[in-house]
Amino acid sequence: MTPQQVTELIEKGLAGSRATVTSEDGVHFEAVVVCPAFVGRRPLQRHQLVYATLGAAMGREIHALALAVYTPEEFADRARG
Repeated sequence: MTPQQVTELIEKGLAGSRATVTSEDGVHFEAVVVCPAFVGRRPLQRHQLVYATLGAAMGREIHALALAVYTPEEFADRARG
């Protein structure tokens, strides 16, 4: 699986989301996901939303996924420093 495929799954599954996904080997991925649906949710709940978009690929094509998950406001604050 490619980073682009993972990006597409996340963005298709989470309306309004933006994902940036990287991988050096095609099975271990890192993703930054910004999504309005994360507002008011704890980090674990945010991760669960992302995992749900990947379905059966988790544990098969995707062996590991490191996530950084933000609301749009959190991401903007982070960019401002």
